[in-house]
Amino acid sequence: MKLRKTLLGLMMGISLGVTAVVAPLPGAPVEVAHAAWSQSKADKVISTGKKYMGRPYKFGASKNTTAVFDCSSFVQRVYKEALGKSLPRDSRSQSKVGTKVSKSNLKKGDLVFFKASKNTKSTRITHVAIYAGNNQLLHTYGSPGVTFTKFKGTNWEKRFVTAKRVM
Repeated sequence: MKLRKTLLGLMMGISLGVTAVVAPLPGAPVEVAHAAWSQSKADKVISTGKKYMGRPYKFGASKNTTAVFDCSSFVQRVYKEALGKSLPRDSRSQSKVGTKVSKSNLKKGDLVFFKASKNTKSTRITHVAIYAGNNQLLHTYGSPGVTFTKFKGTNWEKRFVTAKRVM
């Protein structure tokens, strides 16, 4: 009988100890874990991209340089540097990675993909940008190179094809 009580007490003590480790204290802030997207990851992606502001655009730029970028080499570099995430080299291949996100549910750090012209019926991907929040895209094309541009209500929105969350 004494052994049974001892074992029962031991088991209750272990249970309480585990509960204390797992359960938050009353009034303590509860952090929600995100399986993928997180504000800190998104902020790191944008801050990494910002350091390349003004770098010239060059179609077909090598992934091994930061002196010039094309849209997909820029996205590839930023994600690798900020999060250690490897993405394919070209925008069409990048559009096949991650989870599809609607235009109305874009979050900072999402990849946004575009077709060549608002007038074409083709949805062939020709450009990629990083959604920077607050109706801003972080990307590179022509002049001025790496830059922020508005998204909604612009030609970019009219060229929108799809968006992906890759974090």
